[in-house]
Amino acid sequence: MNGNPKRVLITDLDNTLFDWVDLWHACFTAMMDKVAGISGLSLEDLKPEIRSVHRRHGTSEYSFLLEELPALTQCLGGRSVLETFKPAIDAYRAERRKKMALYPTVAETLLKIKGAGAALVGYTESMGFYSNYRVRRLGLDGVFDFMFSPQDHDVPERISVNDIRKYPASHYTFRYTKQRHTPKGSFKPDSRVLLQIIETLQVDRAECVYVGDSPTKDVAMAQDAGVSDVYAKYGKAQHTAAYELLREVTHWSDADVEREKRIGEREVQPSVVLDSGFHQILDHFHFGDWNGR
Repeated sequence: MNGNPKRVLITDLDNTLFDWVDLWHACFTAMMDKVAGISGLSLEDLKPEIRSVHRRHGTSEYSFLLEELPALTQCLGGRSVLETFKPAIDAYRAERRKKMALYPTVAETLLKIKGAGAALVGYTESMGFYSNYRVRRLGLDGVFDFMFSPQDHDVPERISVNDIRKYPASHYTFRYTKQRHTPKGSFKPDSRVLLQIIETLQVDRAECVYVGDSPTKDVAMAQDAGVSDVYAKYGKAQHTAAYELLREVTHWSDADVEREKRIGEREVQPSVVLDSGFHQILDHFHFGDWNGR
């Protein structure tokens, strides 16, 4: 174990703290099964249109997907999408409630690090609304000191945010964690963004640890920034059926795919590997007080 205390833990969220690919797959397929039953159109029929919508909005979690699929508008007969496909939306939400959970040992490990006085920072490429929702739903509002994520996609002009919200605006925001947005158009690995996050915390990079599930994105970025890197190997999802479906309907453009290929060509050797669980990070580092530095 390193003798120098770390005062800041910066962590990826998706497939590091919880299984995002499995969560996305469960919610998406539950919704699309209901859509198929209502419309008579299979997921295979709709995949090209789904990918087009996701690309247009830069996310595979676009909230208004069903309303922008041309093939579905022909099934409406003058009815609204929300009315016609309400069972599909309900299925998505029910599956989300059922499947959303932290990996084993994540909660207690974060609390131990927090209890040592260290700062906890989330850094994700998932857009603000969904990353915010998941952090709150998982009971991590206030456990994290800061959350860095991209801004949300735009809401269609014809839709009022107040019309689609069931609760007061305060319900959709953090009570304790401070929300910050990453620069528009930035993608991991971007060591400049990581260094900007560290600057926000007013600590030296040597006092920070970064953990994530991608060697070529997370680990490489930490190494380029001069930050202690940790590879959450247990979160690897690239060779599952769920991930293959994600690739078929993803928002990634051809340029993104080529960029991924170039990133993947880089040989990266993680300094620390967590192969059985998040708790193993405590075998390699001890944490000190961020505020009392």
